Amino acid sequence: MTEILSDEARAFVVELNRRFRPRRDELLAARAARRAEIAAGKSLGFLAETADIRAAEWQAPAAPADLTDRRVEITGPTERKMTINALNSGAKVWLADLEDANTPHWQNVIDGQQNLYAAIRRTISLATPRKKYELNGGPYPTIVMRPRGWHLDERHLDVDGEPAVGALVDFGLYFFHNAKELLERGSGPYFYLPKMESHREAALWNDVFTYAQEALGIPHGTVRATVLIETIPAAFEMEEILYALRDHISGLNAGRWDYLFSIIKYFRDNPNMILPDRASVTMTAPFMRAYTELLVSTCHRRGAFAMGGMAAFIPSRRDPQVNEVALGKVREDKEREAGDGFDGSWVAHPDLVPVCQEIFDRVLGDRPNQLDRQRPEVRVDAAQLLAVASTGAEVTEAGLRGNVSVALQYLEAWLRGNGAVAINNLMEDAATAEISRSQVWQWIHNEVRLPDGTEISAELVGRIEDEELVKIRKAIGDEAWAASRFDDARKLFERVALSDDFADFLTTAAYDSID
Repeated sequence: MTEILSDEARAFVVELNRRFRPRRDELLAARAARRAEIAAGKSLGFLAETADIRAAEWQAPAAPADLTDRRVEITGPTERKMTINALNSGAKVWLADLEDANTPHWQNVIDGQQNLYAAIRRTISLATPRKKYELNGGPYPTIVMRPRGWHLDERHLDVDGEPAVGALVDFGLYFFHNAKELLERGSGPYFYLPKMESHREAALWNDVFTYAQEALGIPHGTVRATVLIETIPAAFEMEEILYALRDHISGLNAGRWDYLFSIIKYFRDNPNMILPDRASVTMTAPFMRAYTELLVSTCHRRGAFAMGGMAAFIPSRRDPQVNEVALGKVREDKEREAGDGFDGSWVAHPDLVPVCQEIFDRVLGDRPNQLDRQRPEVRVDAAQLLAVASTGAEVTEAGLRGNVSVALQYLEAWLRGNGAVAINNLMEDAATAEISRSQVWQWIHNEVRLPDGTEISAELVGRIEDEELVKIRKAIGDEAWAASRFDDARKLFERVALSDDFADFLTTAAYDSID
């Protein structure tokens, strides 16, 4: 920890906060104001004041050599074993996640930075009683680090009497320790930027990058950023986000799970914008097709990469039948993305790397990407992006139970420090947990009924909690139950799913419950 939190590194992070925290605070206030307008009946649309940006001719910078081929990206937290497994996975890119797959326990934050430091220098290893984990000789994925979103603070670092901005802590420590080393190794400091809601938030990141490069003597434009379009307001500002980061942009990603959560959150008061069971909202739903096709056409028009979404399936070592069904869905998903023009896609497990690679290899041939597929035929308007009611699916008891069970299991693991959790052969992270709890809130507050006429209420959810917790206790056994934090998880779930007021993020609500 001493090396990561050296006096020089801390001073760099402090200066980032002093320069940029006031603007961050203003932008968070602007988010709240925009959401209040939605609650008052206003809708979203493409911005009239930035029409000239959308009409102008401009391009993203050419990609550095180790970011030209991104056909398979593996995601995961920066825990030591997972870091080694990701580097050995054969993927083209590793999204080293300090955000949704990582509980921001202070030890996790620092350990993640230490593991990245060792991963970049190829010195990382791990010895356990059962196995020794080592690097396999490569070639290794390009590392793209994801810091926390703008909304999260870091109370373990104080700057002038206030908590530091979590995003600036994650970025600052990583950049300070690794930017020059990465350049010497033929790579660079590359980032995935999460949770943004506007091009003004992207412009703030651009200014952070510019200052950081100047302060440490790194050439301007060395930083490259891929922005996750995972909020519904950002879907209307894709071009503007690319433009705001145009000196440092690499591409956009279709962050499907947080995108669904954002739709629920933004339109939670509108009974005409209610999503059905989360499992029934697939990427073939018309409003999701509009979102992904707009992303591909926007990126490729500007020479930026379009990255596909997560295949969250975790292969089972014991159930070939589960694997067969799930792998069929993964293949279908990746074939759709490759066919639509995406330049690559995400997987959550090393066993899925060959599956994704084979599909993109077949489409790409000897090309490293699909930037040449411009998709000029794509025309997407605001109504298509907002056509949530077009799914035709229902809210069912099974969907409600699934949301309650997944949220309880995920939150219990999160409180113990694990931000990426395999549940029912799916990798659940904060984004999928957000969908689960926010759907429950929305269904209750809009008096949604199940197919048999039963109204979804706090009382019904409480009974389901009782029943699902009995099942979980039986599945894990009394000893594991006694050591668990399910009582705390239930309290937290009820706070973010059953309260009168809607918590914007469960992670901010839960932050005081961890070290």
